[in-house]
Amino acid sequence: MEGRNNTAMTYFILVGLSGHPRAQVILFCLLLVSYLIILLGNSLILFLVQYDSRLHNPMYFFLSNLSFLDICFTSASIPQMIINCLVRMPVISAGQCVAQLCALLYLVVVECLLLAVMAYDRCIAISDPLRYPVRMHNQFCIQLSALSWVLAFFFSIVPTVAMPLELCSNIINHFFCEVLAVIKLACSDLQLNELVMMATSSLTLLVPFVFILASYGRILGAVLKIRSTEGRKKAFSTCSSHLTVVVIFYGTAMAMYMMPQDKTSRDQDKLVSLLYGVVTPMLNPLIYSLRNKDVKEALRKLQGEKKVP
Repeated sequence: MEGRNNTAMTYFILVGLSGHPRAQVILFCLLLVSYLIILLGNSLILFLVQYDSRLHNPMYFFLSNLSFLDICFTSASIPQMIINCLVRMPVISAGQCVAQLCALLYLVVVECLLLAVMAYDRCIAISDPLRYPVRMHNQFCIQLSALSWVLAFFFSIVPTVAMPLELCSNIINHFFCEVLAVIKLACSDLQLNELVMMATSSLTLLVPFVFILASYGRILGAVLKIRSTEGRKKAFSTCSSHLTVVVIFYGTAMAMYMMPQDKTSRDQDKLVSLLYGVVTPMLNPLIYSLRNKDVKEALRKLQGEKKVP
């Protein structure tokens, strides 16, 4: 990252809510509570999946991947945001800023692809239950998970590194080094950057989102064939809560990265980034895991063992 006169930027100033001290206090409390919930909920899922052999199946394998991903994703941004709420004018070195930007971009792309893989898994499990164990065997699940992590690297890190920016300012109007907030500091023409971002966003946001909707459409078709009214209600409840989280995550991300952008950083961008960067990782354990019957039984089993002297 370079300035107009080719002198390297050595640090960046993160504006955040520096001009609103009271709002900073509220944000500090909300972020602290949210981060603790994210760590506790996702760590619990990871532990239970390893602890209870009944959870050793494809669905919980992917859910444990999602929990690990959410811990990594939020740990790359929220702790710094919490600390910055206590500082009048937060500063981050250029190296840390680049590392944070790349890590967050990479992890959010992994989550986009992983959610699509999870939707495919549920689609096969419900629409083709007899062949499910054969189609979703252990090796195939590992390959799908690994593919998500590898493809995310080529969709995020490679385009970012391949297009260096000439920056005119070191003042980032955001809570952390978010890619769009940094791009808006550029002096140079952003037409190529915007084209690349639109192409990668289509592949990592729009395509997986459409695939997820199609998968849940097929799931709902299978659910409608269930004769039991109670079974249909339970399935609809599960699908609707899953889709709610998916729409929040993909909707906010697409609003950020697929809409026309100007050179001005707006406060709305900060709010949107909090929705997909804090709210969805906090909801994921509750929506996808902790409401499941098997997870509840694993928790009861764990509590029962603790009571035994």
